[in-house]
Amino acid sequence: MSKSLRNYPAVSEVFDRDGSDAMRWFLMASPILRGGNLIVTEEGIRENVRQVLLPLWSTWYFFALYAGAANDGAGLTARRVAADDVAGLAMMDRYLLARTRALVATVTRQLDAYDVPGACESVREHLDVVTNWYVRTSRQRFWDEDPAAFNTLWTALEVLTRVMAPLAPLLSEEIWRGLTGGRSVHLTDWPAPEELPADAGDVELVEVMDRVREICSAGLGLRKANGLRVRQPLRALRVAFAHPERLAPFIPLIAGELNVRAVVLLDVDAASASEYGVSSQLSVNARAAGPRLGRGVQDVIRAAKSGAWEQQAGGAVVVATGAGPVALLATEYELRTVVAHREGDEVAAAILPGAGFVVLDLALDEGLRAEGYARDVIRAVQDARKAAGLHVTDRITLTLGVQARWLAAVARHAALITKETLAMELVVSESATDELAVVVERCAVEAPAAGAGAQS
Repeated sequence: MSKSLRNYPAVSEVFDRDGSDAMRWFLMASPILRGGNLIVTEEGIRENVRQVLLPLWSTWYFFALYAGAANDGAGLTARRVAADDVAGLAMMDRYLLARTRALVATVTRQLDAYDVPGACESVREHLDVVTNWYVRTSRQRFWDEDPAAFNTLWTALEVLTRVMAPLAPLLSEEIWRGLTGGRSVHLTDWPAPEELPADAGDVELVEVMDRVREICSAGLGLRKANGLRVRQPLRALRVAFAHPERLAPFIPLIAGELNVRAVVLLDVDAASASEYGVSSQLSVNARAAGPRLGRGVQDVIRAAKSGAWEQQAGGAVVVATGAGPVALLATEYELRTVVAHREGDEVAAAILPGAGFVVLDLALDEGLRAEGYARDVIRAVQDARKAAGLHVTDRITLTLGVQARWLAAVARHAALITKETLAMELVVSESATDELAVVVERCAVEAPAAGAGAQS
């Protein structure tokens, strides 16, 4: 950074637009604290806002919104999860508490060793668990006003804001005070893992749930690669996994996350990947690996081409050469999943880290397309509700203008549309254009009973 060259954004502009926490996080998470080089850019600072600060604030906003709307608007006061509560908690609650407990231990160890960038990365990864996993999969429980869900999220956020206090002092202060009503997060004690209640089976639960997340991530990646939006239901997902019985309790979760009608579990030892035309190809980047491996890089390339390699649990790739096993760095190779095309098959597949693979059925019939369109309608109505400034509990009168070819689909799924959008009345007519027309009007009626809601 040079003052004379002005090769960095004006600090005052960054503070006014993104806040001082954004600049602070950008610098602390950067390689400069490990002796590396750093280019300060506006986009780099904003990326940290999108990946860290906004997800945290959105989670707090979600919690406050649903807690305030509970009990017919009277509100709900959450509390810290106690040891006596653990036995009755849902698996997702126990998972979040166990991951939060692990976060405290990890960040404490990293900060004690002055590994500030490592601590920032640990927090960023944990926020993905909180926002893109726990909150997304538990939305219905919050609408149903499940006290355990509110208490679990309150506990996780309260501990997380204390962990983040040295890293994002202003945002963590605002959220912590909103959660607790206390004076300041910076006057509290640093959290200890023992503050979070534990169960004897939490270690195994975390291990299996992390595998479930990998399965869902692989499935979503296949959807994206094949241009299939998540709102479009699909027929089936096959999962080949070691000890598949461990995944059985999570079948509804996987099916809901990937929007598939069925999840079929297979034993990876009994189900050969070749049976489904699945294989994984490893390409070694000689330019990246050469400086580290020297002349041995050619042995590694030959062994990789012959298939003498494996991907271990955690994602590490090890190549078996004549001189012994060689572990490759993430920048030194490219791993591609290849599905052999077979006549009549409409499937996509991906290899899971460690042993296992998933196969997604891509074939669509009229029933699947009809439900997919109905869910697109629901999304459009939710956007219209937000644009109209409606509260999540407001009932509406809904008028739709639909293309002629989709009228039957809307009629078939009218109950789903009205339930998800809190529509007291649904009027459907044929649209004169190719665009879906949506008109929402607020109804002056009492808030709906728990169990249904206008959710995104």
